Order: sequence, then C-alpha cells, then structure tokens
Amino acid sequence: QVQVVESGGGLVQPGGSLRLSCAASGSIFGITFMGWYRQVPGKQRELVAAITSGGRINYADSVKGRVTISGDSAKNTVNLQMNTLNAEDTAVYYCKIGGSRWSKNYEYWGQGTQVTVSS
Repeated sequence: QVQVVESGGGLVQPGGSLRLSCAASGSIFGITFMGWYRQVPGKQRELVAAITSGGRINYADSVKGRVTISGDSAKNTVNLQMNTLNAEDTAVYYCKIGGSRWSKNYEYWGQGTQVTVSS
C-alpha cells in the first residue's frame, strides 16, 4: 500500500512564501516523475512543476521565477518552494508520484493541501 501525503499548505498574505512537502511511503520503487499540480473549483487540474529522475524540471509559465521544485527519489520526497504568492495561486495543491515497476507504469496522488493567498 502506497501513501502520498502533502503538507505545508495554509493561509498566506500576498507576496508571502510557502513551502509544500510531499512524502510517499510504502512499497514504491522505480520513481521517474514527481510533480505538483493545483486545482481550483470549476477548473481542470494543472501542472505547477515537475521533476524527473533524469533531473529534467518543468514549470508552468504562471509560476516561473517564483517557484522551485526539489525532489529526492531515494527518499521519496518532493518539495515546492513558492515565493511572491498572489491570489491566483490560491488552489488545492496535489502531489503526484509516478514511475515504472516490472514494466508497468504507476502513479499515485496525494489528497491535496489547500493554499490560500489573501490579505
């Protein structure tokens, strides 16, 4: 049984910072992808940032320069440092862990953590 748990969300004022953390536990091997997504009501879930086992990093245009993703596939953790937050960053943030084992691809999602940017 694999569990993915996010933490670090909360209420922050515009211009502030938050650090989100994600940890996967259980029998998980062959991680190739770790990413953060976000979703607001009525909209599709969107990619915020992702990192692959090869070290490739992608950021959504809306967060470039403000967000840094860091991951440790050996520890099954991925973090998201978010700076200069604004109201448009308000969303539920989800962590996704993906990979391959025995030639089968898998992905696990966390339950999400709420980030609210408001004065």
